[in-house]
Amino acid sequence: MAVSKDDVRHIAGLARVGVPEERLDGLVAELNGILGHMDALERVPSRGLAEIADATRAGMPLGADARTSVPLERARDEFAPLMRDGFFLVPRLATHDDAGDAS
Repeated sequence: MAVSKDDVRHIAGLARVGVPEERLDGLVAELNGILGHMDALERVPSRGLAEIADATRAGMPLGADARTSVPLERARDEFAPLMRDGFFLVPRLATHDDAGDAS
């Protein structure tokens, strides 16, 4: 299957994308190159490869469910940033201390 300039114009119109006339030749070549690669991939014998891959794939080892001693009840300021007027308050960077009042 090959793509023509008319195909590119039609697809561009469906996508509502403007394609300048001078770009059509390049796009036709690129799309036909992509289709050529897809055609080559279709010719690769792949019958039975999925079954082999599934048979050799080991599952992820699962750890045992265990309770930890991490306390979940903490004060908000220990784990959440402070906020003012809907903005996060963060410490000033040391590299900005030289800027003075200019920032």
